[in-house]
Amino acid sequence: MHLYPGGVIDLHTHSTASDGTDSPARLVEVAALAGIATLALTDHDTTSGWAEAADAAARHGVGLVRGAEISAIAATRGWGTGVHLLAYLHDPAHPGLLAETERTRDDRESRARRMVDLLSEDYPITWADLLAQTQPGTTLGRPHIADALVAAGAVRDRDEAFATILRPGTRYYVGHYAPDAVAAVRAVRAAGGVPVLAHPGADARGRVVPDSMIEELADAGLAGLEVDHRDHTPDTRRRLRDLAESLDLLVTGSSDFHGAGKQNRIGENTTAPEVLDAIAEQGLLEVLR
Repeated sequence: MHLYPGGVIDLHTHSTASDGTDSPARLVEVAALAGIATLALTDHDTTSGWAEAADAAARHGVGLVRGAEISAIAATRGWGTGVHLLAYLHDPAHPGLLAETERTRDDRESRARRMVDLLSEDYPITWADLLAQTQPGTTLGRPHIADALVAAGAVRDRDEAFATILRPGTRYYVGHYAPDAVAAVRAVRAAGGVPVLAHPGADARGRVVPDSMIEELADAGLAGLEVDHRDHTPDTRRRLRDLAESLDLLVTGSSDFHGAGKQNRIGENTTAPEVLDAIAEQGLLEVLR
């Protein structure tokens, strides 16, 4: 018998606490209207939306998995790429993990300032224009710069901004600090959380994480792979399922919903109840009901 029987489970969404377009409360309302039974709020490098989402979840009868999407760098044998770890049910005040996410957030802001300075030489945007696209305490990122470019009439939407002006390799692109992925997995575990590697086979996002790196992360305490994601082809999903089985990792599915910021539809990929059970059993915090 499952701890959380029935209903649609979506374990990867974003709010205005990072690069989503819906407030945490509105996100939960959207989930309820879409028939989502259990939702995970996983904003980039922040837990600032948890309290608002929890209040809304109680009002709308939606289960809430409190989480975050942790920026990290996976590197091995001269190879490296940025990766994202979905951290579920961890202590938001754990000193080790909190120090890393705060450092990442601070460098994200510095990076955004540098990118806006470069962009302002060729496009009519300023730092104030970027801030106009955000709320206080938001984890700043390229999506907010894209929104400022849209507001300035430089591009049609976020997708065009990312495909042209803001992609890596352009003169406007600037990287930002992120912790080593193995260290990040260990930090999430130390905070009582359950780390799942987000969209590891999404080749449109850059380099795909090789199996050898996933094996290293599994040895460090990785709990699962986000397999069912719109950026994964059917062949990629099959390969990742086989890899997860061989490494005894959980398999999740989720929408990566950002509101109007992306085409992803809430609930378009889902997680099985038994997987949510396993996450709940491993996590420090409870799933709010």
